[in-house]
Amino acid sequence: MARPPGELRVPSPLPADPAGAAAPVDGRALRRLMACIGPANLGVALVWGAVPGTLLALQVQRAVGEDAKVGTLAVVTTVGALVAMVAQPVAGAVSDRTRSRFGRRGPWIVVGVVTGGLALIGMAFAHSVPVMLALWCLVQIGYNFAVGPLSAVMPDRVPPERRGLFSTVTGLGSMCGSLLGQVFAAVFEDRITTAYVVLAALATSLAVVFVTLNPDRPSRDAPQEPFEVREFLRGLLPNPRKHPDFFWVFVSRLCTNLSYFLVFGYKLYILQDYIGLHDEAIDRVPVLALTAVAGLLPAAVVTGPLSDRLGRRKVFVVASASLLGCAMFIPFALPTMTGMTAMAFLVGIGFGCFQGVDTALISQVLPSGRSFARDLGVVNVAATLPQVLAPAIAGAVVLWLGGYRTLFPLAMACALLGAVAVLRVKGVR
Repeated sequence: MARPPGELRVPSPLPADPAGAAAPVDGRALRRLMACIGPANLGVALVWGAVPGTLLALQVQRAVGEDAKVGTLAVVTTVGALVAMVAQPVAGAVSDRTRSRFGRRGPWIVVGVVTGGLALIGMAFAHSVPVMLALWCLVQIGYNFAVGPLSAVMPDRVPPERRGLFSTVTGLGSMCGSLLGQVFAAVFEDRITTAYVVLAALATSLAVVFVTLNPDRPSRDAPQEPFEVREFLRGLLPNPRKHPDFFWVFVSRLCTNLSYFLVFGYKLYILQDYIGLHDEAIDRVPVLALTAVAGLLPAAVVTGPLSDRLGRRKVFVVASASLLGCAMFIPFALPTMTGMTAMAFLVGIGFGCFQGVDTALISQVLPSGRSFARDLGVVNVAATLPQVLAPAIAGAVVLWLGGYRTLFPLAMACALLGAVAVLRVKGVR
């Protein structure tokens, strides 16, 4: 059948999804989607950039003191990440099965950011570790219920030949939000209540604008398959025998993100205790963040469209993970602010390259066309599971296995494993 003039039909190697396969998307709608999806991701990423590594770290430090801060922060962030690891695939599965006049994705994006925002505001008034922990878990549930459906928008609506560009836009939103969140947190270190309120307002407003300007198709009349608990649970982990490409992309993403979080999850304490900046450390956090942005922006802008043009994804992921690993060696050999700054710049380039193609690569190895959001939630565990593992590993390393210096070669090894894993993917060039 001929393609209607001015429309892009969404081709896919995956089976059609009767419950929500994207209708033909005209060029104007696609451009509007691209303009909105970056800011929507940025809003949530601001929270991830500002809270666990800086605002929450400062709250924990003030609540328990210097001696207990590392172990306490490890507990809070580990439990929160465990909650996120479960919440996102569950949110995706719920979204896939939602039938409403507002579609499958939009309602949960809005409910998620509102819930997460209210919990975030509550954290501003938390002065004890148990309250911080409970509210941080609720923040994770809320925002992950938004991120799961938001991640499914690209395979739902974007043609594969345009996904490199969209991956760049979403990746830029996520990484710029994460890095600018660090700058924001440093600026508002003495006004934590204001910081939490502003973060909640930004994340909520940007997500609501996205949903309003890019509404879902109604899914009320879509057929509903029976829900099978065993099948759902089986789908929560990638199967290396049935879907080897999906499995290896999962492993690559897991290792690459673990490399990042082993170091950047403790950046404030590294600057204080390893670099020796002590009270000046909080003022240097924005320097690292802005330096990383300087490397990230050009790398992401170039790699996404270039990967579309070349029809290749893996080479960019291999290059980015390898560069990330090399960057982690610099502070190991040069434990100064100069070494940290050089690392941040190279990490920015590496993650810019990674974010430029990672989402596009994932969208091409999803196991099923009927469960985009659930499967994306599963692969996004590879971004949240490192947040579980990194505090536990880093806490043990810092306390018992050689201190902060040992984190850097460990992070380097994880990044290089991520590069090796993606080479095992066979179905995507």
